[in-house]
Amino acid sequence: MKQTANSNRRLILASRPVGAPTAANFALQETTVPEIGHGQLLLRTVFMSLDPYMRGRMSDAKSYAEPVAVGEPMVGGTVGRVQASNHSDYRVGDWVLSYSGWQDYALSDGQGLIKLDPAQVPPSYTLGVLGMPGFTAYMGLLDIGKPQPGETIVVAAATGAVGSMVAQIGKLKGCHVVAVAGGAEKCRYALERLGVDACIDHKAADFADQLAAACPHGIDVYYENVGGKVLDAVLPLLNTGARIPVCGLISQYNATALPDGPDRLGQLMGTILVKRLTMKGFIIFDDYAHRYDEFARDMSQWLSDGKIHYREQIVEGLENAPEAFIGLLQGENFGKLVVRVGDDELI
Repeated sequence: MKQTANSNRRLILASRPVGAPTAANFALQETTVPEIGHGQLLLRTVFMSLDPYMRGRMSDAKSYAEPVAVGEPMVGGTVGRVQASNHSDYRVGDWVLSYSGWQDYALSDGQGLIKLDPAQVPPSYTLGVLGMPGFTAYMGLLDIGKPQPGETIVVAAATGAVGSMVAQIGKLKGCHVVAVAGGAEKCRYALERLGVDACIDHKAADFADQLAAACPHGIDVYYENVGGKVLDAVLPLLNTGARIPVCGLISQYNATALPDGPDRLGQLMGTILVKRLTMKGFIIFDDYAHRYDEFARDMSQWLSDGKIHYREQIVEGLENAPEAFIGLLQGENFGKLVVRVGDDELI
């Protein structure tokens, strides 16, 4: 079903998942295009971001943000064009970064919008390398991880939207970077394109032994976005004074019970005490919105200089977002996952 000027497709949360989401948790609706009022503008979505945090929004468990209500569109970052405007600051055709969610059209009063210049970078880049994932990598590593030249950084999901940026920023800061990824193709990409010093396949039977061999001087910074067996393997290798920025735990998002095996909390707490670790979670725009300009300046310069490489995986069609999102939670994506919802040109 193609995007049109006369109808608004919305992918709503049809039911809350128990465990891993399925296609049955989503429903595609077709409604009328909303009409703008005084001071408003109508946004038409061209690109839509898919990110692991969205799994948390599908749950009604208490968290740092309100859950998506059943029957309402899924939330998410979007890049689109102004389709109609009654707002003095925006003209029809302007490109904007917004938070319109999983739908073709949304109304806005201009609050929270960021104008984009497609002549500078592809507009979809503001959903990835120049958006929330890149910002998350930058602040988590530099402000919490505080990497020093010669130190060892380990980053999981290293070919994903956040991990790939962490790996490259770590190299720019003169560190020994060990990537963790799933499969030979992703590890080859991390070595050849991201420039890491080693990449370990977390699917390997001897994963923990390979990680130890790649970190002969221990680990000074572990950028945590996965949890599970990767953290188990990292824990005994952490050096005294190591730093652990925590931006996500994708391996646990679909869990309905505690993991099998012994209770690991005692080991973790003991290591935090004995090694004097710093382990800190953060929510990027809640904690660092005031530093976005700093990030945008540095990342834009690195991109311009060819020091940062970026990979997008673009899925065609709003109707394919649920399948792509389910795959994202299973590690099937390769790079930043973006859905093309509509055409670049005005309709």
